[in-house]
Amino acid sequence: MPHKFNAARRDKITKQKQRVTNWSEHNEGLRQRGDLTVWISKDALGLWSAPPRTIRGSQRKYSDLAVEICLTLGVVFKQPLRQTQGLMRSIAGLLGVEIAVPDFSTLSRRSSGLTLRATQKPGGGKLVHLVVDSTDLKIFGEGDWLEEKHKTKRKRRSWRKLHLGLDLVSGEIVCCDLTKDDVGDPTALPDLLDQVDGPVDLFLADGAYDGEPTSELLATRFGSTIEVTIPPPKNAILSPNAPKDPTERDCHVAEIAARGRMAWQKATGYNRRSRGETLMGRWKTVIGPKLKARNFENQKTEARIGVRVLNRIIGLGRPSFERTA
Repeated sequence: MPHKFNAARRDKITKQKQRVTNWSEHNEGLRQRGDLTVWISKDALGLWSAPPRTIRGSQRKYSDLAVEICLTLGVVFKQPLRQTQGLMRSIAGLLGVEIAVPDFSTLSRRSSGLTLRATQKPGGGKLVHLVVDSTDLKIFGEGDWLEEKHKTKRKRRSWRKLHLGLDLVSGEIVCCDLTKDDVGDPTALPDLLDQVDGPVDLFLADGAYDGEPTSELLATRFGSTIEVTIPPPKNAILSPNAPKDPTERDCHVAEIAARGRMAWQKATGYNRRSRGETLMGRWKTVIGPKLKARNFENQKTEARIGVRVLNRIIGLGRPSFERTA
């Protein structure tokens, strides 16, 4: 909620009560999240070895799919690469299949710039209601305690910024990017929009994306009819052409001045942006608040795999709610 309205009396506001209407399906989906057969299939094992090379050079032993499976299991079970190798080796033994398991150094080397297998993109060309948000993920390095206690300067950056785009219709992540912490949200937006497969008619984001560059970019990519809902700052003023040709931002500024920000949120549906914040919380709960990889390219691969894991989990079933009070 922008500017934390009602923060002083938030504890006195009665929370909404809702109930799940598809509990049996959702309950089964929760069980399947722990089923290893979801992550490893016979087809995957059949494509374990790398195809023969047709050009000069040494022959690879493992396919990209084999490396991706190992890294995916490492992300799901929050295991370092050595433990991931041991986990995959034990799974191969339980399945009774004779496959060579990549060692941890191979997983680290192949993770850099790994091409993930082609899958059907979330949305599949359908209409997308896009919510974009970002969060910080901690990486290897001295922690905040050391800097605060001893007033030392960190040897390396200790954060990466994860940018995610959520489709409100399907509930899946349709775009993602991992950048260094000095990259702003509007700067990362063009690369995110390049990944969206389908027309976007609604764009929701927080005040960090406010400005003409974002509006012009969205209009160029998806047409002038796209509905852009970004809260303007408190000191926002109307543009010089507002009396004759008001922009969508001018309409937001005028409505907030006339009815208040809370009424504007309800009228525009901006409260739906909270699902983007919920996605960030789900990421840090399921995937984790830290990145295990130490190389930036490996960290980007880890982030892309994390997106596929969350989309796979969402595909197993989502709860449907209805308000009761």
